[in-house]
Parts: sequence; structure tokens; C-alpha cells
Amino acid sequence: MVHSAQYMSSSVEVTSCPKGVLPEYAFIGRSNVGKSSLINMLTNQNGLAKTSSKPGKTLLINHFLVNANRSDAWYLVDLPGYGFAKAGMEQREKLKQMIERYCLYREQLVSLFVLVDSRLEPQKIDLQFMTWLGEQGIPFAIVFTKVDKLGRERLKLNVEAYKKELLETWEELPPIFLTSSENRVGGEELLAYIEKVNEELRH
Repeated sequence: MVHSAQYMSSSVEVTSCPKGVLPEYAFIGRSNVGKSSLINMLTNQNGLAKTSSKPGKTLLINHFLVNANRSDAWYLVDLPGYGFAKAGMEQREKLKQMIERYCLYREQLVSLFVLVDSRLEPQKIDLQFMTWLGEQGIPFAIVFTKVDKLGRERLKLNVEAYKKELLETWEELPPIFLTSSENRVGGEELLAYIEKVNEELRH
């Protein structure tokens, strides 16, 4: 599925993102949700996306080219985390605008993967962001991370709590994935989903 993956560019603005028509799948979530670890697991490269114990490390739009020079090439995009508490008001606003402009104006964006920490009850900031995506008609999927950190029953309860919250305002739920970078869980399902969508785009 992933034959190669390489870092291509970092952009401060959507207008300076790579040119071309390759489909893009962007990953986003609150700071420290495990985004870099998931990207590294999906691409099978430990240091591709820089992981950090300090939240709020990704401050740019990072493009990684997957399967270069193949007919099934696509971009994996690492977006800044939202709601980073330690950032000043000005920086938070700047990041918010960067994320929103990418989501709204990047024509190559096919789907956004919103990462959510499976250990937590539904967070207002995540739900607000998903609501905004829905209002703007931006396709997204929910990716629960760190599922190895809690038992099966607890995980089920937390996922159901999210579904219940969403179904209060949504008619149908977006695709949902359960992942653990630690145990390499859920990566194949995620990549199969991307491959399926890419396949549909080609026809």
C-alpha cells in the first residue's frame, strides 16, 4: 500500500503548498493526540513526522509524498494541532486561520482525518471543529488514537459517547477508525480507506 513516503515541503500558507493535482489526505487533531506517531506508523518510517513530548510542535502545513512516480501517488498532509493552550492568543488565531484556509481553499484536499484521544470523553473543541467541517461540507473521518491505553469496554463506551453527541445534530456519522501507533492497530484499515477513495477518484 505505502511503497515509499518522503517529506516534500512545509508551508505557512495554503497558497505556497505544492502545485499539482495529486489527492491529499490531511491529519489534524488537538496537540499531543498522537498525530506524528500515527503518520510514522502509516508510512512505516519512524522519523518521517517529528514526534515531540511538547505539544504544539507542528506549526506549518507539512506535505509528505506517498508512492512517488506511481499511478497511486498521493499526499499525506500533517496540519498544525488546534487548541494548543500554551500558544499565545495571536499564534492560536494564526494557526486557526491557516487550518481553516487549507480546509476551505485547498482543492486537492480529498478528506480530513480528525484525530481524537480515545481515553477522553467527547471534548467540546473536537465537536466544535467537526461541526464546522460539516457546515462547510468538508469530508472527514474520525480517527480514535491510543486505543491500546484502555480496555475494550471503556473504549466502546467512549466511542459510543462520541457517536451519541454527533447524532444529536448529524443525520449520519462519518467513517470511524480505531488506532494505536504503539500496537500498530488500525493502520491497514485507514490505508485501505484511502486506497478505495483514490480508486474512486481515478474512475
